[in-house]
Amino acid sequence: MTAVLAMVCGAPPALAEAPARVVSMNLCTDQLAMLLAAPGQLVSVSVLASDPLSSSMVDQAAAYPANRGGAEEVFLMRPDLVLAGTYTALGSVDLLRRLGVRVVQVPPVTSLDQVPEQILIVGQALGREDAARKLAADFAAGLAALAVDLPPATAALYYPNGYTTGDGTLANDVLAHTGFSNVGATAGLTGGGILPLERLVMARPQVVVTSVPYPGASRSEEILDHPALAKVREKAGISASSDADWVCGTPHILRAVAGMKAAREALE
Repeated sequence: MTAVLAMVCGAPPALAEAPARVVSMNLCTDQLAMLLAAPGQLVSVSVLASDPLSSSMVDQAAAYPANRGGAEEVFLMRPDLVLAGTYTALGSVDLLRRLGVRVVQVPPVTSLDQVPEQILIVGQALGREDAARKLAADFAAGLAALAVDLPPATAALYYPNGYTTGDGTLANDVLAHTGFSNVGATAGLTGGGILPLERLVMARPQVVVTSVPYPGASRSEEILDHPALAKVREKAGISASSDADWVCGTPHILRAVAGMKAAREALE
């Protein structure tokens, strides 16, 4: 974090001319690009940017043509820069590079203190260092203001199919920053994995955080209506929902942090 703050406060490196036509193929770079790009610089974002359960910037995304990450589709947009994730449509990324298109891949964020760094990476790629430095500094200040000085309470992240996230994840860091001990991490999970419902019941979490269901029927979501989980939620007294603000390492994650801080303080 010290190195990142030095980047925020120090002088930016000299760059070549800023790209004029930028296409983003990744949900998280979509949102950072929309926050940082100059008017007219960003020409397309991924189709996920318009999904209200995944994206925190649905209204802003409506102003841009959507792409599905296909190499041919993106190439025909004549970009001089493509933003992608390190796991985004790798075949498309490889083909675009072989066609001479500059692609910057941005890794996923796994902790809150990596968010300023990701802002700066995208800002530098766009030639928008000043805007990125300001956004990163504002984020760092906002995060510091949301710190919680209370003993850890137990919280469980529980999603369709009994999926949860443990140590080494952005969601886990949100919990740690707001005074919670993550049941998934305590169970020994690193990254994501399945937490049996029986294990969740035995953990007796004080807060249960689950996802907003997608429209329509899904067998994977049936576990979220299980009577045993209903009892866990009833005993916990506080049930929170993880939404689009939890997905990416953007300034919107501060809303998730604020929500969990409120949940922790409510336990007192």
